[in-house]
Amino acid sequence: MNENRILSAFLGQYGFDSEGVGVNGIIDALLYDMERGLRENSGETQGAMASSHAMIPTWMLPPETSPKNQSVVVIDAGGTNFRSCLVSFDGSGKSDISLLQRSTMPAIDRELSKSEFYGAMAENLAHLKNKATRVGFCFSYPMKILPDGDGEVIYFSKEVKAPEVIGTKVGANLATSLAAKGWNRPEKITLLNDTVAALLAGAANIADGRRYDSFVGLILGTGMNTAYIESGAIPKIAGVPNAPKSQIIVCESGNFNKVTQSAFDLAADKKTTTPGVHITEKMCSGGYIGQAAGEALKQAATDGLFSSAVARAFGDSFALTLKDMDQFLYGPYRTDTLLGEIAARGTDADYHLLYGILDAFVERCARYMAALIAASVIKSGKGAHPARPVCVLCEGTAFAKTHNLKPRIIGHLEAVLTKERHLYYELVSFDNAITVGTAIAGLCG
Repeated sequence: MNENRILSAFLGQYGFDSEGVGVNGIIDALLYDMERGLRENSGETQGAMASSHAMIPTWMLPPETSPKNQSVVVIDAGGTNFRSCLVSFDGSGKSDISLLQRSTMPAIDRELSKSEFYGAMAENLAHLKNKATRVGFCFSYPMKILPDGDGEVIYFSKEVKAPEVIGTKVGANLATSLAAKGWNRPEKITLLNDTVAALLAGAANIADGRRYDSFVGLILGTGMNTAYIESGAIPKIAGVPNAPKSQIIVCESGNFNKVTQSAFDLAADKKTTTPGVHITEKMCSGGYIGQAAGEALKQAATDGLFSSAVARAFGDSFALTLKDMDQFLYGPYRTDTLLGEIAARGTDADYHLLYGILDAFVERCARYMAALIAASVIKSGKGAHPARPVCVLCEGTAFAKTHNLKPRIIGHLEAVLTKERHLYYELVSFDNAITVGTAIAGLCG
């Protein structure tokens, strides 16, 4: 039987559109959700059509010039890693990173109390004690940014287990924990999201001869999110005195819920610690996409679509990661990888179906990422001049390394942004972007 027909029938049977969801449809749904999120605070309204985008004001814009002759402690907490270092800017604004240390993000392996959580963070920063008077803290979890630069945790994603920390001020509590360990209390701890750090880094590292109309930050790693510069009115902060007319907005787009989940997505979601939330993140990000794809492989085996030798490997205990997916997609006939070794037991039809199922998840991710970028560019109101595109700073291992993902994102963006809407963009990436962006926020925020 024709393998392509089997693949399409299988994906369609379980609600996974083999042709992929329409990018323009996702864009329209995103824009509805984003615009509503600018009007209402998260949790204020109920119902299926309430916004799933927190649309968090940051009270921040990119500085006009980079810092010079200053140093700042930088913390990057997100996913499974807790990174910290010292960033120093010389007289020309060039940055230098030193004393870099990586440790495990607190509350990943077990639940921690509020005091334990902030105490563990302070322990991780011992090597930077009193190295600078300011701290830039990239805290890559949903939080409400306050006008003074601190941030209140809204909820945790990425399997962090610290319920007592929800609702607390991260900067103030960390400063107290640092002081308890003998630090001079930091002059200021500025909180920001990794998407904001990416956006700031893009604004601070413009190549000679280039000009950008605006800036967007995209993260696709363990989790996913976007940030852009909103130049229109933000109704939900209209009553705040001296509210800036333009500022960076953190979308929290990983929680976007106006999407169609397949049976595979639903099965994987039930096995997480936060079922029913972070819907788009669980469909696309590096921390989750392998789980949904693994459910698809198990279902295909149950349905008798693989040969018996291959199907036996996809039992109830089978687990898949994005790394496993990529190893197979980049080298299907390698036998030193999880899926390559399994496929080698079977037939050419097994290879075809296995590759096709995994590639369908990559293609769907590309469509959603293109829609997220497009919606941010459209919402910025910029990018109409081809010589001054919107700079989209893209960060995250999943974005950089996932097989065939980036060229597919660009292909969809060319269609929906440039050809259909005559809006222009440029995807950029560079080493240590999050660290540099966080340092800029720490000194200029």
